[in-house]
Parts: sequence; C-alpha cells; structure tokens
Amino acid sequence: MHTAQRRKIARIGLVALLVAGVASAGTFPDFGYQPPSSEYSGPLFQLSQNYPQTLPSGTPAFFKLLPSKLTNNYDSWKPYLAAVKKYCLAGNAETNWDVQKNPVRHWYHMPWQHYGALGREGIHGLTKEAPIQPKQLASTQTDSGQTYAVGIYNDIGAYTIGEVWKNPQKPDASYTSEPNSFHDGTVVCKALFADINYQNVPFLKNPLLWQAYVTNTFDSADRSVKKLALIQMDFAVRDSRVPGTGWLFGTFQYNGAVGDKPSWENLVPLGVMWGNDPELTGSEYDNPTPTETRINPNLKEAAINPGKELPPTHLGWNGRVDGPVDNPLSSCMSCHMTAEYPQLSPMNPTFQEKSKIPPVGSKAWMRWFQNEEAGVPFDKGAQSTDYSLQLAGAMANFYDWKCNQGGVFVDGGNACQKAAKLKNTMLRGPAPHQRVFKVERAPGAGELQ
Repeated sequence: MHTAQRRKIARIGLVALLVAGVASAGTFPDFGYQPPSSEYSGPLFQLSQNYPQTLPSGTPAFFKLLPSKLTNNYDSWKPYLAAVKKYCLAGNAETNWDVQKNPVRHWYHMPWQHYGALGREGIHGLTKEAPIQPKQLASTQTDSGQTYAVGIYNDIGAYTIGEVWKNPQKPDASYTSEPNSFHDGTVVCKALFADINYQNVPFLKNPLLWQAYVTNTFDSADRSVKKLALIQMDFAVRDSRVPGTGWLFGTFQYNGAVGDKPSWENLVPLGVMWGNDPELTGSEYDNPTPTETRINPNLKEAAINPGKELPPTHLGWNGRVDGPVDNPLSSCMSCHMTAEYPQLSPMNPTFQEKSKIPPVGSKAWMRWFQNEEAGVPFDKGAQSTDYSLQLAGAMANFYDWKCNQGGVFVDGGNACQKAAKLKNTMLRGPAPHQRVFKVERAPGAGELQ
C-alpha cells in the first residue's frame, strides 16, 4: 500500500475514533471501536489491566521440558510445544478468551492498543494486523483478506507491563531495556483470526469463528460485524537459559481436518525458534504461495513440524519459523527483535522505499536476522521493549496521542511539552534526522510479492 493511502486511512480511522470515543472501565481504555447496537448486542471486551504489583515467584511448569540440547530435531520439542499450548489454552478456551473469567490462571492485556486506525474493536479486543494476499494460505485461496489478533501476557509478564505503565502519563521503557528485560517465565500467547473466505482454504475446515467489529477490507476505514476464523496462535517465552536471545518464539496453525468440530484443539504445532540463524544467507527455501511445506534442514536455531498434521504453509525467509498470515520474507524473532521505542528501523528490510531495500542476503539485509540479547535495542538512540512489539506499539500510540493529538481525552497541557527534563530521554523522541517507523505487523501488500 502506498504511504499516502495509508495516511489517508489513518486519518479516517482517527476521525472515526474521535467521534466514537473510547470505552474504559479502568485506568486504560478497553477498546476504540464499539459495534453499533443494530449489529451486535452481546458483551463488550474489557481490558485485563489489574497488573501484579509484586513479581510472581517461580516459572511455568513447562520450563522443565526445555530440551537439554537445543537442536532442529522436532521430536525433542514435542513435549515442550504440547505443554505451551496447554498453558495458553487452559481456562481460556472454555471462556472464549475472556481472560478475566479464567479459573486456572491470570492473564493480562497490553494497554494503549485501542488507539488509531488499527485499534482494538469492542467485541473481542482484536487489533488490525496485516493483509492476506491471494494464494498466501492455499492455492485455492484466490481472494485477499485481512488478519486481526489479540495477545495476552501471564502474570510474570504483566508485572513488567505494570512497571512500565506505573505512571499512566509517563510510560518508562527502561524497565525492558538493558540492563533490564522481561523476567524469566514471561509468557505471551496471541490468537490470530482471518477475515477471509475460509471455504477456499482447506485447513480452515470446521472453522472456529469469532464475531468482531472489523474494517470491510484491509484498505478500508468502514467497519461492520463479521465472522473471522481462527488461523494461528503465536507464543513467546522469556527464558535466560536460551543462548543469544533469551527468548523462544513459536506458532501453532489451525487445521480443522484433525478434528470433527470447531475447536482450539485443532491448533497443531508449526515450529519453534530461539535464534535467527544469522549464518544462513540464502533463499532456496522461500515458498510464498505454498502447495507444500518446505523445511530447511540447515536451520540450527529452529525446529519445524515435519508431520502431515501441519497443512502446507509458506514459513518465513529461507524456511525460518513464521505463521501462515505472517510475512514470508521475515521470521517471528526477526520482526520482534526490532521492538523498541522510538521505532527507528522498520520491522523488516522490505518495509521501506524500494531504493532502500538491501540485496537479499547482504550484510545490510542480515541485520534483521542476527541474534540480539533480551533488552538490547535494535538501534542506538532507542530503548528496547524486549521483543514486545505490543509494548513498542502501545508507547508509540500513547505519544502520538499526547504529542500530536494534544491528549484530547484528558485535562491539562500537552505532556510532551513537559518532557524535556524527564530522566527517560527517549520520551522526547529521536533526533531530527532520524526517521521513526510506525509499529505494524505488515505495512502493506507489496512485501509478499
């Protein structure tokens, strides 16, 4: 999508948001887009924001299942992945991800994702993520679509969120930037839904459907209540035992053929990664319009499911771990490694003007496929949000509101005009010559070509 077109959509979305207002039951607004009563009369999304004030003790039980040797042998990862899936779904599948009703464990949301054209809708709290290109999901999928998602953090991760946002008017990224980071045991689970003609996607048989108040198309600002199909669930785990990054990322892909009814249990493991394999510079396993899953046997920091339960999928650049609605020229860790405030680099080398896109596999390209320790910012002059694009996006949203929109929903002056003496110099933004990038999963359609 062209920059001017995106700006137009953003302006339209902002106007819609200002007209509609935001719903809030606590310190932070719950959502930005409330469905009209003529289209929806059910319960509305509530932000889980009672963040723990003390760091919870211990780590999740599945930590003991981490393989003693991290290799690309998928069989050694099966128990770990099964336990992570159970951890994410326990109490959430039964309550339709109304996490505040979860009887098993507490889960929490990131604040400040209600704002702007991509902001949270009011039924399930889904945010707008990325376009879906024709044939990205299957050869029979000839139409385009869009993706929406909701992410949740366990109590350990939520403690850090609460520290960052302890003062709701002055979020402080120093809690996630070196020498700090999210604490061991932080778990993030993210459910992604596709607004697509799911009848044309074989693995979306027996679809698990959610109602959501979403834009009519990815390029549109007009919204309506639609049914979206669960397509994948991502996870991230902070574990300092993992060398090079301190994180593990993975994905489960929906496959309705493994069950006889719509179910969260139809999510099958796609794979797990703990590094970006910076030594691999080729593209021989790229597969943007899949008819099969092409697994790169040379990957040393990822394990991909070779079983028939995994539907044909494109994976990431040169076979790295990536979900079906993710950018096939990236990887889970590559995108999240760029998380910082302010966002001085795009999430992927292709997310910039064509003249600035480096040659594939070059040193400049491989900057996005290095291994970065937890809490280390991607760029000098920024603070890390420690692999959390949600936190980076939340801070960008907050300061856009405060600085550019004047904080129109609160009394008092513009907070950015008062920020010059703040200890956290990042609140003042980048130097004038530095370009700031909007934190988005995929900024347009072109990156899939």
